[in-house]
Amino acid sequence: MSSAAPLSQLTCVVVDDNEMNRLTLEHYVGITEGLMLAGAFADGVACLNYFRSGGTADILLLDINMPELTGLDLVRILPEPLPEVVLVTSHRDYAVDAFELRVTDYLVKPLDYARFSRTVDRIRSQRVALAVPVLEEGPEAMFGAEGHTLFLKINNRLTRVNFDDVLYIEAMSMYSVLVMAKHKHIVYATLKTFEERLPFANFVRVHRSYMVNTNLIEAVEDNQLQLPGGHEVPVAKAYQEAFFRRLRGI
Repeated sequence: MSSAAPLSQLTCVVVDDNEMNRLTLEHYVGITEGLMLAGAFADGVACLNYFRSGGTADILLLDINMPELTGLDLVRILPEPLPEVVLVTSHRDYAVDAFELRVTDYLVKPLDYARFSRTVDRIRSQRVALAVPVLEEGPEAMFGAEGHTLFLKINNRLTRVNFDDVLYIEAMSMYSVLVMAKHKHIVYATLKTFEERLPFANFVRVHRSYMVNTNLIEAVEDNQLQLPGGHEVPVAKAYQEAFFRRLRGI
């Protein structure tokens, strides 16, 4: 029982400039087993200051349309690692922007508890799927490179990973997922850790949630990178200029 507690107890931050919506979300968090309210803010700036000052949360319930700093703009500048972001909106037409930012889900106003509960269950399921035993914290997860391989701590043991076979690396909260053609490795290390310490120059950040192996890109279409096995990785606007400049030089 005790080993599962950290996964079942999720902290939440609520951000909405509409007091009624904010109070509704706070109420939903309060009546949901395993959720705990870490903070509630009436604007994006206050939320940004919370995270920049060291505040944390597992789930960020975030209104989109707010003065001074919109929800989408807030997600773009939040320090990593990102919480699970759930957008709260009156409109359904934010799908493209939400995909680019890799938000977890969105709730449409007027808010509905059944829909809220399904979102929480989905996040819990993802957390359980990513629950892998580790020996040490993320920054120590990598060990010396040899050729195109690297030893990583995976499932409580050191595993040699051939990065020639890694299509891309995807951020998943405090974890990173190394995606290969036929399998995946889940590593307890943030994408920022890989970006700073990965010794292979062919891995390039193309999105706040993705690094890609440029040696394995088959095609580029509409800012989507086509990789073997039908895999696709988006190139976010903030990374496009540097990436395509880099691509032309390959």
